[in-house]
Amino acid sequence: MRHSLARGCAALAFALLATATATACADVEGLQSEGDLGEAHAPLTLWSSLRPSPPASGENPGTAAPVPGLPPVPGGSMRGVDALSVVRADITSATRKDNGTGRLVDPRAVQRLARCTQAVDGGPDCPVRPPVLHDLTGDGKEDLITAVDLDGRLSELRVYSVQNGRITRVLARRGILAGVEVAADHLAVREPTSTPTLVSISDYEWNPEAGVMALAGLTLDECAPAKDSATVCAPSES
Repeated sequence: MRHSLARGCAALAFALLATATATACADVEGLQSEGDLGEAHAPLTLWSSLRPSPPASGENPGTAAPVPGLPPVPGGSMRGVDALSVVRADITSATRKDNGTGRLVDPRAVQRLARCTQAVDGGPDCPVRPPVLHDLTGDGKEDLITAVDLDGRLSELRVYSVQNGRITRVLARRGILAGVEVAADHLAVREPTSTPTLVSISDYEWNPEAGVMALAGLTLDECAPAKDSATVCAPSES
């Protein structure tokens, strides 16, 4: 009986010790009080009485715009269309519409286009990127994707589609084109951020109701630091 009682007391003592140890571990690694964090405050809205003016008629780059001065395209495809002529007509018209304010297009674009020659590709000094044909609208007809490089960093991205027989600008975007990708009816634009290891990805998708490539998503992606100064950001290895 004495040995049995001793064993029982020892087991109880061990259990109490184990509980105390577990409690001590919980104190160290479990939930801990961070003290008084103060009152929670709602975000403070700055300059709440100030609102930007709406864009003037014809000065919203997010709307579709038929490019004036171009012949109709009854076939509905941008294949075979002179891409440089389309860009020239669009940039000239947009500059005239916004009176050089830059709301529709950077004022330098017209000056840069003056470097293009009558060659098929515009010549060695032409800032227009080689055209890419891809069906973004899902109608089985190819659309035109191109860009005008403004200063070695900033570019004017453009997408053109044939809508109702007319060449129409369905996307206009100014930015730093670290990467442009297409897949089905999506077009993704990668741009650097103020954080060297992060890039923003703007995903555009065809919106048949609005007749434009509309912004469908905006995400951040990690990337490895560039190995050379010419590269903005290299994709991170997973």
